[in-house]
Amino acid sequence: MTPGRTVGILPGMPLRAQRTLKTPIEFRGPGLHTGADNKVAIKPAPADHGVVFCRTDVEGEPHVLAHISKLSSRERRTSVRDGRAEVSTIEHLMAALYALRVDNVLVEIDGEEIPGLDGSAAPIVQLLTDSGFTDQKVPKKTFQLDEPIYVREGDISIVALPSEEGLSAQYHLDQRTGDTVAIQSFGLKVNEESFTSQVAPARTFVMRQEVETLQAAGLGKGANRQNTLVMGPGGPEENELRFTNELARHKVLDLLGDLALGGVELEAHLIATRSGHGTNHILVKRFLDRMKTLEDEGYLARESGMGIRDILKLLPHRYPFLMVDRVIELEGYQRGVGIKNVTYNEPFFEGHWPGQPIMPGVLQLEAMAQMAGILLFRKLENTGKLAVLWSIDKVKLRGAVTPGDQLRIEVETIRSRPGIGHVQSRCKVGGKLVSEARLMFTLVDA
Repeated sequence: MTPGRTVGILPGMPLRAQRTLKTPIEFRGPGLHTGADNKVAIKPAPADHGVVFCRTDVEGEPHVLAHISKLSSRERRTSVRDGRAEVSTIEHLMAALYALRVDNVLVEIDGEEIPGLDGSAAPIVQLLTDSGFTDQKVPKKTFQLDEPIYVREGDISIVALPSEEGLSAQYHLDQRTGDTVAIQSFGLKVNEESFTSQVAPARTFVMRQEVETLQAAGLGKGANRQNTLVMGPGGPEENELRFTNELARHKVLDLLGDLALGGVELEAHLIATRSGHGTNHILVKRFLDRMKTLEDEGYLARESGMGIRDILKLLPHRYPFLMVDRVIELEGYQRGVGIKNVTYNEPFFEGHWPGQPIMPGVLQLEAMAQMAGILLFRKLENTGKLAVLWSIDKVKLRGAVTPGDQLRIEVETIRSRPGIGHVQSRCKVGGKLVSEARLMFTLVDA
């Protein structure tokens, strides 16, 4: 097996196009934990956008990328956070999007928690299917695991093994609480059809002895015996199982929802024993670490790089004021990393300073602004708009940049709304932070 791969690396490899929804969908209802009634609108989005949440009830309508880097620690659920904006209990929605291969959507929500609906992903799957899907012209990033990954915490474990047959998952449930015992197993090869029929209908559950403890912790305010299986010694109270092993199936649902936070399509065989959100999240971080290692070693091509010709198509800057030589990483419109090779021939070194050349801090800021501009201009292509630097805040100059240094320019979108974009930016040399700033851009007619 080739050590890991991403779509487009091997000649003749089949490409799976990214896709989005054909038409928007909406649903509303109480969250399982907060009990708050929230409305969700899921809208089509362009290629490389990813799954992005928008809190319409928060001033400025901040966005949160559904990615493991935005993970917020919350008990018994998966949540993401960026600044003031948090969206919780996203795992059922994320599992549905992941299994149905919906890569790019904007999810608007007027509260913190995704509605629990009937406790499963089936209602969301139905809405997504009714909307239909539109293939986009950009390939989806795929990672075929090349070596085993193990996560173990006591008697809880999850193993990811290499596979040449897509994604498959097995779950072994062994839960014993008081006089309630649940021992179940379930496995499947994951695709749209198998997920829709075998996993999506499986509902969330709780052991009867856990109910009071969860309620005392302020959880389960929107849960009832219709949207949550309350398991007693004789089975679910005031309800019936949809499958004899419905609990294990729901654990696979949660696992797929957590897996979606990796932002790539994983090809591996997963074997989980008593695993929950915490160990699932560790697995995601580890396979992303493995991807990065393979990229650094040259076995994998990074998602999207840009050479100088591509940069010149986007930026209006030219020599001697072009401060980005190449782009080595792009994650949709959310994050990017560029490189500036600082040479002794830079014209500003003649006067800053003779005999002790140091790159001016304001030019480091310019490099950050240009890299941020690359992110924004990619999104604005063919829209007739330009992104113009509007303000600079929280500037810190922490180290000298001298001839021979390679400036690594990292930018990340922290907030985006119509007409305005906020970007956090950093410059590093040899892994050491040398400057940082928060930039705000406004959009003007080209």
